Amino acid sequence: MRVWIDMTASAHVLVFRPLIRLLRERGDEVEVTAREYAQTLQLLELHGIEADVIGKHGGRSRTGKLRSLRSRLHELRRWARGRNFDVALAHGSHELTMTARRLGIPSSTTFDYEFAWLQHQLGCRAATKVVVPDAIPPRRLATYGAEPPKLVQYAGLKEEYYLADFEPDPSVVRQLGVDPARVLVVLRPPPDVSLYHRHSNPLFPQTVDFLGRHDDVHAVVLPRTDEQRAYVRELDLPSIVLPERAVDAQSLIALADLVVSAGGTMNREAAALGVPVWTTYGGRLGGVDEELIRQGRLKPLTDPRALELRKRDVGNGSARVRRDPAVMLQLLLSARDAAS
Repeated sequence: MRVWIDMTASAHVLVFRPLIRLLRERGDEVEVTAREYAQTLQLLELHGIEADVIGKHGGRSRTGKLRSLRSRLHELRRWARGRNFDVALAHGSHELTMTARRLGIPSSTTFDYEFAWLQHQLGCRAATKVVVPDAIPPRRLATYGAEPPKLVQYAGLKEEYYLADFEPDPSVVRQLGVDPARVLVVLRPPPDVSLYHRHSNPLFPQTVDFLGRHDDVHAVVLPRTDEQRAYVRELDLPSIVLPERAVDAQSLIALADLVVSAGGTMNREAAALGVPVWTTYGGRLGGVDEELIRQGRLKPLTDPRALELRKRDVGNGSARVRRDPAVMLQLLLSARDAAS
């Protein structure tokens, strides 16, 4: 079987890493395309995944996003035509599902935040299958044309599947120069260029400033964009650690004492790994985060002074949840069966 996978954001590399391995182990051919955005290309290199780079992120403006979408759709069609793919897989890449539909290729898309309205209107309607966590109420997806049997839901978090074989690398912390005696905090800024996060959230800068002045803390900031990196660097706070390139963020999270993130994936990685995590997300919470908050695995943060800054026993993995990535792969590949 010939499989096409498109990656348009950093998290997609993590989701598809174990799935690509499973596909190739059973003899399937996999080709990957990727968009230049955030740390996507660096993470592909870090995980040894070769990809054809097609297109860039359109930036903050709707006009720029639309121009980028049109250009990338054209380039993807030209790239994919004649390659005889049996199925195409994406994590929220509406460019892939739209292109696949145009070329008659069955496709699956998966995501775990249901309120990216425009992205899902385009991607879900074009897809053969829509695969999401069962924490998302199906009624929220009907507006995108995603209803059973097109809609398929799985148990738990996507992070519990792609981190199933993961074991942290302690050298990551040493390479960053983190003092093991200090409380290690991992910080992730908001997705400033995402359409579903249009309004500035002052809480994250407040948290950076608060933690950056603590003598007993080392706060590692993992920026999404060059603008965010420049902003944090200019603050010149003594307790902030700012990596220059993409790092093994999963190892960093697993070894951290706590995580504070305005995004989604890093929150859920921490929850899957049993690490205390607070969210500063300023948009509408999705079903997955709502469920994690109900379970006590994710805490909303309204004031950085509420953070519990203490060392934890990182050897205690009792709260970690592992799920079989082959289950996720089978659900995504069901698009091919549905189209036959």
